[in-house]
Amino acid sequence: MIVLQPVLEMCFPDGFALWPVAEFEPYGFLPLSGALGPADLGTAIMRIADCNNTETDDDRPPRPADPLGSFLHGLLTTHDLFAPGGLRVTDTTTGTTLLPGCCNGLEEWRDWLEVLDGDGWASFGHDPSPLAERFGDTVRLTVDAEQDDSPVIELPLSELRRLLATAERDMADFLQLAADWAAQHLPDHAASVTAALAHALNLPASSVC
Repeated sequence: MIVLQPVLEMCFPDGFALWPVAEFEPYGFLPLSGALGPADLGTAIMRIADCNNTETDDDRPPRPADPLGSFLHGLLTTHDLFAPGGLRVTDTTTGTTLLPGCCNGLEEWRDWLEVLDGDGWASFGHDPSPLAERFGDTVRLTVDAEQDDSPVIELPLSELRRLLATAERDMADFLQLAADWAAQHLPDHAASVTAALAHALNLPASSVC
C-alpha cells in the first residue's frame, strides 16, 4: 500500500513557553491532519511561526515588544511564508519512504501537480534529492536522484491523483483544527494566524468554515 502524508519537519526554539507543545525528535516529521491532539497541534503552529520569525530589511511594521506579538511577528507580516517539510510517501509493502529534502516546504506541495498535469516531473529539495517523474500512466518516485542505486516507488497516475487529493484534505482539516485552537489560545490574533497558516500551506482561505 502507498501512503502519502503532508509532514512538517520539526525543530524547537530554546525555552519556548508561550503555549503547550509536545516533544519531538529534532528533524523528525510530524504528519498534519485533523486528528492531531492539542499539544501536537500547538507544536505544529509553533514550528511554522518560529521558522518565519526572522529579521529582514524590508518594510514590515516594527516588531511588537510583548513576547507573543514578537514571536508571531514574522508569521503575520512575512509575504513568502515557509513551512519546512513537504509530502512523505511510504510504500508499506517494501518499506521504502520518500522524504522531502532540505529547503523544501509545504507551501510548494502543488508542485506535485506538475507531475500529473504539467511537465511530468518535479523535485523536492536536496540532501536527499527526491524526484517524481511521469512515464505514461505510471509515476516513478526516486528517493534520492543523486544516488545511482536509489530506491524507487512506482504507482499509477490515478493513484497519485487520489493521494494528493487526500493530502489536501488532511491539510484543510489541520487548518480548521488550527483555527479552532487559535480562537482558544490566541484570541487576539486568531483570524490573522489562521490566514497566515493557510498561506503557509498554500491553501485557500475558504478551507476554514
